[in-house]
Amino acid sequence: MPKELIEAGNSNEIKLGKMKRIEAKGKGILICNVDGDFYAVDDMCTHEDSSLYLGCMKGDLVQCSLHGAKFSVITGEPKEEPGEIPLNTYEVILEGEKIFVKV
Repeated sequence: MPKELIEAGNSNEIKLGKMKRIEAKGKGILICNVDGDFYAVDDMCTHEDSSLYLGCMKGDLVQCSLHGAKFSVITGEPKEEPGEIPLNTYEVILEGEKIFVKV
């Protein structure tokens, strides 16, 4: 299935160290601002289906509010247990202030 560009809003909507949740192709995706660079990962924790949007970000890590698993929003890799399975990551494209995600 070919990837599609999904508009995810404007870069000025997502402050440094914050995230925004969007729906694309039936799944939740987080758009994260890490030091002015934008990254996109699946919203659901791979340890137990819980929205990562309910958690918090520190640096490039998002922490699940349910059991504390931490994941890099840059690589999707789990960085702290109980997370063991990486998050899916998506390419982010900026066109001016508009953010697009390849899903």
